[in-house]
Amino acid sequence: MLAVLPVVVLSTVVASSAAGSQFLHWKDGSLLPSLGADENASARLTASAGEDGGRAPAAPSPPTGAAPRGVHVEKPWKPGMPEWGVQIYWEDSARNTDAEVRRRARQKAEYIIGLHGNSVSLSFPFYTKGKASNEVFAGPNTPTPAHLAIVLRVFHDAGLRVTMRPLLDEKALKPPKDGWRGNIEPAGRSAWFAAYTKLLQPYAALAELHQVASFVIGAELNSLESDPGWNGLVAALRKDYRGELTYDANWDNFVSGPVKVPATSIGLDAYFPVKVPDSASVATLVDGWNKWLDKKSTGPMPEVVLAEAGIGAMDGAYQAPGDFYNKRAVNENVQANWYRAVCKVVVDRTMEGVYWWSLNFDDDPYAAPGEGISRLNFAGRPKTEKAIRDCFGSAYAGPGTARQH
Repeated sequence: MLAVLPVVVLSTVVASSAAGSQFLHWKDGSLLPSLGADENASARLTASAGEDGGRAPAAPSPPTGAAPRGVHVEKPWKPGMPEWGVQIYWEDSARNTDAEVRRRARQKAEYIIGLHGNSVSLSFPFYTKGKASNEVFAGPNTPTPAHLAIVLRVFHDAGLRVTMRPLLDEKALKPPKDGWRGNIEPAGRSAWFAAYTKLLQPYAALAELHQVASFVIGAELNSLESDPGWNGLVAALRKDYRGELTYDANWDNFVSGPVKVPATSIGLDAYFPVKVPDSASVATLVDGWNKWLDKKSTGPMPEVVLAEAGIGAMDGAYQAPGDFYNKRAVNENVQANWYRAVCKVVVDRTMEGVYWWSLNFDDDPYAAPGEGISRLNFAGRPKTEKAIRDCFGSAYAGPGTARQH
């Protein structure tokens, strides 16, 4: 929801490859690094993994880039375990120094681990010029590769399962009245997918370099979900990234039919409206959720992760949990009970996990939220934080081997 300007990056990091140490250079004005040992080599980071097809090793950082000593997930995520996570939304700024980015990343890792979390999804904006535009691009608040590398290293060293999640900013679409990312209609879809592929490729390469577990190729792009352009995009990203390519579907499209995006997995941005009063019990909220999910499938859903789940801590939120715009009277009980209900649904349905929306990268999660903070933010709300700790600290073992990646 910000002005659009080109990103200019000038950074050098050291990368370790199968052949030894090499320098990666981000040239002025480029998001894509090249290997210093071979200036004529392809700019993509595809050759670091070795002949066995394994993952490229993460680029080493200076000692100051690591997570704080002693701050580490007690039981790091492994396939079959639940993903107990938080969605962090990050709008970067040219004013942010490397040291400040590192400090905030450490703080967020410490906070998530304190909630008994084992996973984090890092959402950040990219931009378009309007509903019919064929252009998508990085803007002044899209994190630079150098800053992303710092944050990814901190999270990795803390033992967190990491997802990278580029998210289309909606300011140019003028929501909620005129449009949102789910109803864009590019004038030329082939041109849009070409621009989008070009945008995502350097981030996919960075995700591979830093052993990111999941890379989100799209979120809530309802109007484009059946387009054949996804096939070429996925094929292009596979040249750079070997991990899980995911697509996060909005709740309405998820329950109404198949989501036709050729991703490794489909996540769910889950904002199901439940028309009950603020005094509704957790059991009533669980029942409301199950009525929605039953439209898709009854019984266990071991291949479903709630990529976004949340609600405003305010009166009347159950009927529109994804309301990002209104700020009615604060009601923390509404938010806390919703979180408890969602956690019960995850466990009862043997789902893969949940990521709570949201935590702002620039905010202090230990401070009480001020009036200007989004009602959907949960940090600093004691009742909601207790609901999260109870959920993440539960005995739920996860979906098991039903889904391995």
